[in-house]
Amino acid sequence: MQRVQVIDDPSKYKASDYFLKSVDRNGKTIYIVLVEIWYYSKRYREWIICERGDISDGATGAYDIDSFGWLFHDDLCRTGKFNSSLKCTNWQASMVVSDILDEEGRWFRKYSWRYATYWFGGGEARKNGMKKLTYHVSLN
Repeated sequence: MQRVQVIDDPSKYKASDYFLKSVDRNGKTIYIVLVEIWYYSKRYREWIICERGDISDGATGAYDIDSFGWLFHDDLCRTGKFNSSLKCTNWQASMVVSDILDEEGRWFRKYSWRYATYWFGGGEARKNGMKKLTYHVSLN
């Protein structure tokens, strides 16, 4: 297995090839990322990187499916930022999971998980606000 994998089209890959399913000390299912995986959000023009060894609890409150959506969403919620260090809001994290599910061809989950993660999730991303942050870029 490679040391880094860029997930350019989530429908071409199996997420389960990139994590190990395990159980923590409390008996809860966890997923450990086996190889650094990168996803580029076309919507926000930002990279999201799950590093080797990152731990996810899966699709919190829902049935865990073989998807990259919850891996990258959990990373945004854990860190509250994109790889560029720009802050990520709860809405942006929810839109990223929705975009990935759409790319994977999961029409129903694209919408249901977008709103479920927005209403009930967020972590550090929620602390950055519920809606999109506005960035001002100077070209000087």
